[in-house]
Amino acid sequence: MNNITTDKLIRTSKATLMLFFCIFGLLMMHSNFTDYTANHEYVSHILSMDTIDDAGRYSHRAITSPMLHHRIYWIIMTLEVTYTVFCLIGAWSLFRNINSSRQAFHEAKKYSIIGLLIAIFVYYVCLQVIGVEWFNMDLSEKWNYKDWARHIVDFIFALLIYVTMRIER
Repeated sequence: MNNITTDKLIRTSKATLMLFFCIFGLLMMHSNFTDYTANHEYVSHILSMDTIDDAGRYSHRAITSPMLHHRIYWIIMTLEVTYTVFCLIGAWSLFRNINSSRQAFHEAKKYSIIGLLIAIFVYYVCLQVIGVEWFNMDLSEKWNYKDWARHIVDFIFALLIYVTMRIER
């Protein structure tokens, strides 16, 4: 245990936390591809705004085309695959550079940062901003994933700050 320095532990923790987030991404991908119908149903209800009270007031915002529901869901799944791939490459790059120079380790963070930014786009912009603010997802009793998305964004944002911090020597 005396051979492990704080610097190496910090580097290892950054790579490991990225790997943990990759597991989340892989599970999300698995869920979206193996249970397409249930997840598509969620997207359809949110876009159609058919499960919120007083929907008529906001009906001009609704997207009711089934074709667009499928396309938007595929865009979301593509973004999830993309952030997961970037995060996997990022985690691998961090693990590969754990014993490298300070500059090399810092440069190894770029794929992780790109992946985390895409993930923030999916869970913050798509779900929390567009889903809640435009499609009023938070008004749906059954299809409200606002809190779930917020917890994910809280973790991603903290991880992004931690990974980008240049505290290792």
